[in-house]
Amino acid sequence: MNLQECRNKINDIDDKICDLFVERMKVSSEVAKAKIAANLAVTDNSREREERLRMIKRAGDELGDRAAVLFTTLFDLSRSYQRYLISGNGKLAAALEAAGKADLESPFPERAVVACQGVEGAYSQQACDRLFKQADIVYVRNFAGVFQAVEQGLCEYGILPIENSTSGSVNAIYDLMRSNKFYIVRSLSMPIRHHLLAKPGVKLEDIKEIVSHEQGILQCREFLNRHPGIKITIHDNTAMAAKMVAESDRNDIAAIASLNCAQVYGLSDLAAEEIQNNAANRTRFICISRNMRLFPGADRISLMLSTSHSPGSLYRLISKFATIGVNLTKLESRPIPGREFEFMFYFDLEASPRNPEVIRLLDGLASGPDTFVFLGGYREMI
Repeated sequence: MNLQECRNKINDIDDKICDLFVERMKVSSEVAKAKIAANLAVTDNSREREERLRMIKRAGDELGDRAAVLFTTLFDLSRSYQRYLISGNGKLAAALEAAGKADLESPFPERAVVACQGVEGAYSQQACDRLFKQADIVYVRNFAGVFQAVEQGLCEYGILPIENSTSGSVNAIYDLMRSNKFYIVRSLSMPIRHHLLAKPGVKLEDIKEIVSHEQGILQCREFLNRHPGIKITIHDNTAMAAKMVAESDRNDIAAIASLNCAQVYGLSDLAAEEIQNNAANRTRFICISRNMRLFPGADRISLMLSTSHSPGSLYRLISKFATIGVNLTKLESRPIPGREFEFMFYFDLEASPRNPEVIRLLDGLASGPDTFVFLGGYREMI
């Protein structure tokens, strides 16, 4: 056969494969109904394993491994389709529908009691002021304190930095997500402008030590590398570092913080310019609540998932979102403590938490065997 004849024959085969695929999925829908009636789980590992081995033997030695990939994918599509048909009546679907109805006409609040890490002048405080017109801010020492204040009902909302355009994700936040119950209700992408602050009259050549939060140091690494003789000390917060410098009896110490801190704590800008690596430096902050809220305009969803430790498991998970046309904007992985080479994955999706098709997919994932946590549906502000 020439090339065109080969292609024509492949087209005929593909038509048959497609027709058989449609027929198989229709039978899968009947299987789903039977499983509902018998109150059986969607996943049947022993049957899938037997059928996969049968197909490998049928394909022969040369194509057996490829047949295994094909039928593993086919089984996963069938399984996910069954979950999709069965889902929609689970706890997550009910919670999303209830929150969607309750907040359909509810605007994001202008006033609230909000937990922020640090002290006056912190970037979290500045993010809070951009999200709320009048916020009663409760300052806590660390990120864990923000989660605790919200979870215990001491504050209605909390503000946390989650990622930076220069230094990447704030790993401490992702690690804390695993051990705290919360929902993201809003996010904000905010420009970050770092300055080197010291007491009035102090010059740059006098400085022997610079203090700041780890993220501030990472975001100003190029400036710091030009001054290798200066000691770098990590502090809990940029604004707390500025306050410490102002209250110190030393004149050879400076802080990397916002220019707002210079005004709050009576400090001077030593470099007389911004010192971050990137002029377009931005940090994304999340606003968390103890309760699920789906305010109008919510078009982003965040999830926390773990998959089985097997080849292709992450691909099969991602393909479920692609099937309904959902775009993933972020995928972050963090190791699971005590479980060697296993990871928790954090997803950001461009999707409405009110979309019925999205709700069915999320409800199916929530009822599956893998770890699944819905972190929130929200709108991102710039």
